[in-house]
Amino acid sequence: MINFLDLKAINNQYQQELKDACARVIDSGWYIMGNELTQFEAEFAAYCSTKHAIGVANGLDALILTLRAWKELGKLKAGDEVIVQANTYIASVLAITENDLVPVLVEPNPATFNLDFSTVRAAITSKTKAILPVHLYGQISPMPEIMTLAEEFDLLVLEDCAQSHGAEINGKRAGNWGDAAGFSFYPGKNLGALGDAGAITTNDDELAQTLKALRNYGSHKKYENNYKGVNSRLDEIQAAMLRVKLCYLEAETARRQLIAQTYRANISNSLITLPQVDNELVHVWHLFVVRCEQREALQAHLAKNGIQTLIHYPIPPHKQQAYSHYADIQLPLTELIHQQVLSIPLDPTMNDENIAKVIAAMNEFAG
Repeated sequence: MINFLDLKAINNQYQQELKDACARVIDSGWYIMGNELTQFEAEFAAYCSTKHAIGVANGLDALILTLRAWKELGKLKAGDEVIVQANTYIASVLAITENDLVPVLVEPNPATFNLDFSTVRAAITSKTKAILPVHLYGQISPMPEIMTLAEEFDLLVLEDCAQSHGAEINGKRAGNWGDAAGFSFYPGKNLGALGDAGAITTNDDELAQTLKALRNYGSHKKYENNYKGVNSRLDEIQAAMLRVKLCYLEAETARRQLIAQTYRANISNSLITLPQVDNELVHVWHLFVVRCEQREALQAHLAKNGIQTLIHYPIPPHKQQAYSHYADIQLPLTELIHQQVLSIPLDPTMNDENIAKVIAAMNEFAG
């Protein structure tokens, strides 16, 4: 069986370093808000070329807390609208509604699955106060155009970078374009912890200070609470794990890019649409997502050939029971994408033989 993603193999590469990092934390006797978190925050901020990185418990909290901080700072209020692409994972929408803000779902670019400049502009109203571009599957959104639009209409921009660690446009990385960005370090991400973890990046000093309090019960100083905060702290062990894996992120990304390039050059089947890449973008290939009108048949064919696949995502947010009040919204492109997308294995530990098997099986599919 060719696994979709072999996390055990990925982490086995750094097994001793991860164990040593864990032992370092255990031996320190300090397990929350200590040196490992401080060091990781500095290292990840440097990686993204931002002034600040604030470690939090997970990627969803990273988005929720950023929007919450803007409310605390008077930049957002309940009922304000936030534009986001409709084909994203539900977490992007949950972060908006959790803050009593209104998600405005727009159709994506059909080639990249990311935000489409024209649909964003058309969706802006007097209530629009923010844009939440999701860098889906590892390809960064058209951030120069989005930032120009945000400046024109005085809008905040919160990047959802859960799938785009290291993606860039013209040398400027994801997480350093908007006013702030949320990252997930869920184990399956390109930079994955060994449990839940997340971070927020920003160049805004006031926002960073507010976020540091909000993640820690609303407190800068113990037992003194400025805000009605939460407990969303990136713990020392996960920070230590991430420090190890951050050192190897560029090498793993290069391997992902090579596999994706091999797929794109050798998969040739008129029944399958391959992902498109803009030459100006650096895609980090969190996922390799194809489209096929006969998705279920393709998935069954690949399974028969011992190839595991996943669907990202089978049901769009506006068709979920949680958002049943959006069920009547007409988003035909988004719905078509969710009916056709299939993610095939893209694992940095895949060997050339398994890559060739995936290509052969894709080309053999006859519908």
